[in-house]
Amino acid sequence: MLKLIIFGPPSAGKGTQAQRLSEKYGIPQIATGDLLREAVAEKTPLGMEIKSYLDSGRLGPDDLIVRLIFDRVSESDCADGYILDGFPRTMGQAKELDRKTEIDLVLNIVVDMEELVVRAVGRRICSECAAVYNVSFSPPKAVGLCDKCGAPLIQRDDDREDTVRNRLKVYAEQTAPLIEHFRRKGNIVDIDGSAGIEGVFSQMAEAIDRLDKRFARAISPNCRRP
Repeated sequence: MLKLIIFGPPSAGKGTQAQRLSEKYGIPQIATGDLLREAVAEKTPLGMEIKSYLDSGRLGPDDLIVRLIFDRVSESDCADGYILDGFPRTMGQAKELDRKTEIDLVLNIVVDMEELVVRAVGRRICSECAAVYNVSFSPPKAVGLCDKCGAPLIQRDDDREDTVRNRLKVYAEQTAPLIEHFRRKGNIVDIDGSAGIEGVFSQMAEAIDRLDKRFARAISPNCRRP
């Protein structure tokens, strides 16, 4: 069984990498944000409890978030492991995670904060088909228009510079203690987030493949442990 955590600031690409790792190793990506939205949309008892916090602009308490995560990882598709994306986010959640299970590897994407600002502020999204561009790295052929459908491109409110810098500040304040927590446990690997999508993925795969031999069968996409 292979249990991973991916840490990374906003716009570091952790969601993209989690999806690729999920495909390579045959284990699901467990994204906290997706679980929250699904629970609220499906009006489950836990979802309704969480909704009361979200509606008032508060973060869900640690015990609710932990319940949400462990309800999900108890499902059959997590039998060979899972990738936690967006969890834990507080020390309380990290300590509860330690109490309930042992994480094999924490992949910590490290990126220069100013580079992240450029990435996020330059992002543009098609108003019709949701294709994503970046004015600095992958601009559309025609300024302000989608290559695929010709619709106008927009900048999301949360990609504006003041919002981006605030999100990065909050991330640094909240996540730094968690990174040190896992560093003390000795199961964290720093990943150079400036290496591009393929370079980051290669570093992560190498880190996973260096795990103790007792995980060899668990990390093979063609072989399950008995």
